[in-house]
Amino acid sequence: MTPATEHNEELTEINPVDFIIGQLKADDEISVRSHLDQLHVAEIASLLQSLPPELRQRLWALLPQELEGETLTYLGEEVRASIIGEMEHADVVAATESMDVEDLADVMDDLPEQISDAVLQSLDEDRRHRLETTLSFTEGTAGRLMSADVISVRKNVTLAVVLRYLRRLKPLPAHTDALMVTDENGTYLGKLTLADTVTESPDSLVADVMSEITDYVQVDANEHDVAVLFERRDLVSVAVVDQEKKLLGRITVDNVVDIILAEADKALLASAGLVEDEDLFAPVFHSAKRRAIWLGINLITVFIAVWVIGRFEEALEKIVVLAILMPVVASMGGIAGSQTLTLTIRGMALGQVSSSNLRWLSSKELTVGMLNGFAWAVIVAIVTYFWFNNASIALIIAVAMLLNLITAALSGVLIPVILNRIGVDPALSGAVVLTTVTDVVGMLSFLGLATFFLL
Repeated sequence: MTPATEHNEELTEINPVDFIIGQLKADDEISVRSHLDQLHVAEIASLLQSLPPELRQRLWALLPQELEGETLTYLGEEVRASIIGEMEHADVVAATESMDVEDLADVMDDLPEQISDAVLQSLDEDRRHRLETTLSFTEGTAGRLMSADVISVRKNVTLAVVLRYLRRLKPLPAHTDALMVTDENGTYLGKLTLADTVTESPDSLVADVMSEITDYVQVDANEHDVAVLFERRDLVSVAVVDQEKKLLGRITVDNVVDIILAEADKALLASAGLVEDEDLFAPVFHSAKRRAIWLGINLITVFIAVWVIGRFEEALEKIVVLAILMPVVASMGGIAGSQTLTLTIRGMALGQVSSSNLRWLSSKELTVGMLNGFAWAVIVAIVTYFWFNNASIALIIAVAMLLNLITAALSGVLIPVILNRIGVDPALSGAVVLTTVTDVVGMLSFLGLATFFLL
């Protein structure tokens, strides 16, 4: 076994982050550079995002300059901005020279105006025109996502002509599974798969082999809708056209995977009141300020629930058992509501929830809430009766739980729909609103019934 092999096997047994931090703290720049040479730029970006700011800058300084541009494209927005903020303007311009136009368009949004102007001036006329065209499209649309690097052919030529054309073009653009067929005016007509190109008779015309007007997307289509189309049709690439159906470019599956991962990250972070691409090692004050907003919102909702409890202070003082059982009703409602809320938000993201099926969905969840509410109400009533030997309180908590689980089921459907219609992201605020509703309804029903029947 050679020393190099031993070194590689040793690295696989050590956490890469631990290894890099250890070597940076030991000032072993040779080992760090050697390790970076073995990594893909995506792995380097992951390492950078896993380091505290000081070590992150030291690792960036050891990165070969020819890898800087591509590495920047894999970084989250906050981390990328922090690195660019420490770079010399000339170094930023040099790093952008190796970027694809689509990646450069994403990075341009994070650059100070002075640097972005310098980047534009450094581009040749063709790249500048392509970049300005990409930037002219709204962020989050197919136009910003697409690549203009697309191969098109005419339908009235033979496959033999197409094959000769492709040999002159090599290498082909990445993820080329098909050629786009257009007429003499550039209007999109359909797809010619590479499989058909190489297996059908060379004398066949493109028109006889192509798939006419298969899937395509408008240039202003939402990127989420594009991702759903890829998922439903198992696409590798899709044509992007304008209002006149002129071919503008294509979107490939690697772009869509990025969208899906970004949306998953956004949903996960939004559920905790955080933003997409938040830097795990961001400065303390910056992180504290951002999180304080949702802590404050949550505090307001908690005070609403506490205010409801305060209305029944007399009942709580006279019947102490109510205070013991009160969290049971609110907790069960919160869990039931969050299940429905999660499914509804997911359905909305996949385009499965609309005004035409909302009533059916609400009825279904209402029925589920009633069934679960009745079943668990009976169980809780039995436990309460044998615990406290009080049939009245057992009956009251059963009714309160049934009411709260029904409310939770309906709220889990209606809250995200209403928030979406008023322009608020349900993933960001749905859980906060739902928790407030289930807490208030649960405590109000339980304490209200107890006050009415027991005092």
